[in-house]
Amino acid sequence: MTDEPKQVQPSGVWATAVGVARVRALESERENALFRDPLAQAFATAGGLWPSSPPLAGDEAARRRRLAVSISIVIRTKFLDDLLRRASASGVRQVVLLGAGMDSRAFRMDWPEGTRLFEVDTAAPLDFKASVLRQERAVARCERITVAVDLREDWPGALAAAGHDPAAPTVWIAEGLLIYLPQDAVEVLLARISALSVPGSWLGLTLGSRGVIERFAADSEPGSASSMWVSETPDDPVGWLSGYGWRADSHTLRERAAAYGRPLSTPPRHEERPGGLISAVRR
Repeated sequence: MTDEPKQVQPSGVWATAVGVARVRALESERENALFRDPLAQAFATAGGLWPSSPPLAGDEAARRRRLAVSISIVIRTKFLDDLLRRASASGVRQVVLLGAGMDSRAFRMDWPEGTRLFEVDTAAPLDFKASVLRQERAVARCERITVAVDLREDWPGALAAAGHDPAAPTVWIAEGLLIYLPQDAVEVLLARISALSVPGSWLGLTLGSRGVIERFAADSEPGSASSMWVSETPDDPVGWLSGYGWRADSHTLRERAAAYGRPLSTPPRHEERPGGLISAVRR
């Protein structure tokens, strides 16, 4: 009998992925869950965030901000699940998850035969994830390919080496990623995605809403997710993506939450346009 290698512990930006898993685990326990993620609790447990406990006491504004983040994670997960199903129904058989973190869509969603799903992230989160997947004896529902590379490096080359075919349509997902990248890095990432996308490709993005960094800055602790946020939604995300050759739709969290039967109870305190949930198709 061989010992399981010592598990890498979450740290830095990718540690936030374990926090996202905790939120997905809590959602999965709801009777009317918008999705079921059977691996989320295992990821949260391995990262020390489960069993879940009530947040420490704090001021009401901080509590509301924590709740807002949790709600946004649930709504964006459902939004991108639906986008992936539409892309698959259109015939796309290549999926690329950029900054995949603890995403378990390869295991929890039904995929058409022939689907290849690439998870792109640095080695540390992929190793952590692999350890949990072995422990849970998880079996992917499609061909799952991990690509260990930093998105600041030549990830297109690493993706090509892993078998991605740029001549075939791809659905790209960047969930909870762009808010951690400075604007110039966001532009480079989008340019690279666009260069690898033929007509009929799909794109799903989540962007920080306008003013979110300022609203969360007051009580951001060093090392917390919000302390690492650096970019927000462009003034015109549809026009921005059009410049890269994408036909895009922009949705606010509030309108998607209402559409999913989870209307937000708090009234908007500011103009919520443009929306930070983006779906796009390559022209």
